[in-house]
Amino acid sequence: MPNTASPLLQPAEPAHELAHELAALIVEALNLELPASRIDPDAPLYGEGLGLDSIDILEIALVVSKRYGVQLRADGEDNERIFRSLRRLAEYIAAHRTK
Repeated sequence: MPNTASPLLQPAEPAHELAHELAALIVEALNLELPASRIDPDAPLYGEGLGLDSIDILEIALVVSKRYGVQLRADGEDNERIFRSLRRLAEYIAAHRTK
């Protein structure tokens, strides 16, 4: 029997490349005055780190939904984990994107 890997197990785009793309989207969506390359992929997005607040996170969720087809709810139980860092957000999107 041939070994056929499921395409769901191999994301079309590595999470680290997606993290760079997300950094640029965040800078654009929130009109941040820093280059996307200065966003540490492992630094916290919320509060300390990048310093985003709940309104910023909602804006990011909207952009992510439109761009990648990933639905993130304001009251989602996993939001703290998903938005812990740019890398975590990229990993989540890579695993759940529909676009």
